Amino acid sequence: MRTLEDMALFAIRARRLSLAAIHAAASGHPGGVLSAIDIMTVVFQRHLRFDAANPHWEDRDRFVLSKGHAAPALYAVAALAGMYPPTELRGLRKLGHPLQGHPHVGTTPWVEASTGSLGQGFSAGVGMALGLKHVRRNARVYVLLGDGEMQEGQVWEALMCGAHHGTDNLCAILDYNKLQSDDRNENIMALEPLADKIRSFGWQVQEVDGHDLAAIDSALAIAAQRRQSPSFMIAHTIKGKGVPFMEGRPEWHGSVKLRDEDLDRALTALDVGAADVQRYMDGSIWGS
Repeated sequence: MRTLEDMALFAIRARRLSLAAIHAAASGHPGGVLSAIDIMTVVFQRHLRFDAANPHWEDRDRFVLSKGHAAPALYAVAALAGMYPPTELRGLRKLGHPLQGHPHVGTTPWVEASTGSLGQGFSAGVGMALGLKHVRRNARVYVLLGDGEMQEGQVWEALMCGAHHGTDNLCAILDYNKLQSDDRNENIMALEPLADKIRSFGWQVQEVDGHDLAAIDSALAIAAQRRQSPSFMIAHTIKGKGVPFMEGRPEWHGSVKLRDEDLDRALTALDVGAADVQRYMDGSIWGS
């Protein structure tokens, strides 16, 4: 069992690798990547049952990144979990490379759903949960959503469907960093009172600090014990978490080219020594 100290180190390594990959790609979404990594760390390190050597093991748990633009976070976490070599991160967003800008089942065998069009990943996750219950497999489905994504009508249809069919093997997690694209959620389309709305659809709702590893772990354990209804965890996060000049700043959402000086500042904030910054920039750190 991974300790909290293990997971904290895992998360900071995932942040470093994600940013280095975005820098190498000259494009990406650093803000929402950084806000989601603590959540993914706990899911992959403490709750998700998978076999890195056999990604299509039938009894595996499923993880769907519905906010597909945060793919670098998924790729970094999966690499550190042993699903593929970290050196592959150098190819993020490169034409013909397995690690595309959004998860794609056709090129990456351990990805459960191709996502990018917001809302569709959550619907796919509900379908997976229904299918697993139908064939009586003891497997769970975890879906990570973005808060801007919660404005999609398809999400609310999926909430209604999941509760109606009693998908108690499903846990949805919201990376609630309060920012989307180029502004705050409340200025684009307000979501609150969000917890009350989701409960009204028949879901069990928990709210946690999305950067408190112990709190996330505890909430996921509680969700796994629920019966007759699906679980929804609202994880309150900070966009750009871990890199002060990115935190809470909508301009770091996406379509961002990280310059050398940006990566240098970010890695320094993530406790990378000056001697190793260049190794992250050129990718040589990933081979060690």
